[in-house]
Amino acid sequence: DKDMNPQPSLALSWETSADGLSVRFNLRPNVKWHDGEPFTSQDIRYSALELWKKLHPRGRTTFANLVDVETPDPLTAIFKLSQPSPILLSALSAAESQVLPAHLYQGSDPLKNPHNIAPIGTGPFRFVTWRRGEFIELARNENYWDQGKPYLDKLIFRLIPDDASRAAAFETGEVKYGPFDPVPLADIARLKKNPALKITSEGYNWLSPFFTFEFNTQDPILREVNVRQALAYAIDRQGLIDSAWYGIGKVATSPIPHYQKYFTNDVPHYPYDAKKAEQLLDAAGYPRGANGERFSLFFDYEGNNESLQNTAEFLRQNLKQIGVTLKLRTQDTPTYYRRIYTDYDFQTRAGQFSAMIDPAMGLYRLYGTDSIVKGVPNTNGARYSNPALDAIIKTTQTDTNPANRLKAFHEWQRIAMTDLPNLPLFELQRQTVYSSHLHGISDTPDQTFNSLKNVWLDKEG
Repeated sequence: DKDMNPQPSLALSWETSADGLSVRFNLRPNVKWHDGEPFTSQDIRYSALELWKKLHPRGRTTFANLVDVETPDPLTAIFKLSQPSPILLSALSAAESQVLPAHLYQGSDPLKNPHNIAPIGTGPFRFVTWRRGEFIELARNENYWDQGKPYLDKLIFRLIPDDASRAAAFETGEVKYGPFDPVPLADIARLKKNPALKITSEGYNWLSPFFTFEFNTQDPILREVNVRQALAYAIDRQGLIDSAWYGIGKVATSPIPHYQKYFTNDVPHYPYDAKKAEQLLDAAGYPRGANGERFSLFFDYEGNNESLQNTAEFLRQNLKQIGVTLKLRTQDTPTYYRRIYTDYDFQTRAGQFSAMIDPAMGLYRLYGTDSIVKGVPNTNGARYSNPALDAIIKTTQTDTNPANRLKAFHEWQRIAMTDLPNLPLFELQRQTVYSSHLHGISDTPDQTFNSLKNVWLDKEG
């Protein structure tokens, strides 16, 4: 809901034991998979133990305390925990922890199961066909448990690689809905003037996304915290938002966005101050040379996005003013991930991360020592390690006392903004574009992961 509290869906209700070591879920009766088989607690057990704990990039942390799922009957699933888990319920949304049909996956390699590309679900729309490189078609599920829904007969998800073609498809009415920045940010201001379209940045708070400038803390230059702090002072973050992101975004002061209940502003701040940056670099033993340069750093990024390209150039200009040469290096996505997370062959990079509905889910990947996992994308590529922060992270993952967790999250932010393994640059404001003839788009914090069961088109649409 709007306050980020979990609401019933496939689970009608749930109760947590007094010691916090057991959570009992009462499942909705008469739910069918798209192939007609009943949805039962066995599906929950298989998904939780074999998929979420073992294969999910965040689930291995989120469900670390989950030791078993008891299934006393088809409509009861009891999660047994080794320690209390205050983040458990936050992770059980359709966006984060999808349930797969045990009868189709048990006994198979889940990464190679043929239903990965011809999925069987329980939702309002069932899979029909996938024409690679063109579209995916879904049809109305006549046996959906929420009677009368969905309202639409079918959905077609089109693949349109070209930015300009996507924008044109919205303007002509050919495409009705697209979340996650479906058009270039440069077109947003113009499209907002089009009465046939609506644009919103609502529906992303569940993710709590932010854009960050990350340092390789094992690099001979960047392992010094004074150098990282100097670079933080050298970056004009509002200027970056205005020039590279068309004014869409809010300057970040923490890896937890300001609208999160765990946010605190009581952290070290790094306002744009080139003189302060130069003083710190002088004190760190990096004076300007005869050519005015102190040192150079590689900056790696993916070159498939205009805003990322503009970000790289803006950062290069900023750091040049303090005598630091940023050498831009772009590559395709597989090469980029291998460089950052397998070879650790980088010095600086920038990209999106999500704090998530509970930061213990999303931020652990950036700051936890245990999240230095070679070869796993979107983990602690900076190889930052602080035992004091590891202990605080543990508190946020196991202490069920809200006051203790809030205190721990505040201290987490203070340490993160002091040590600066990465500098949060700005809070992302993702954009959703849709037709003014489309109705039923919810305004909840996870709207962009909505099932679309409440969506309908008026006659003109």
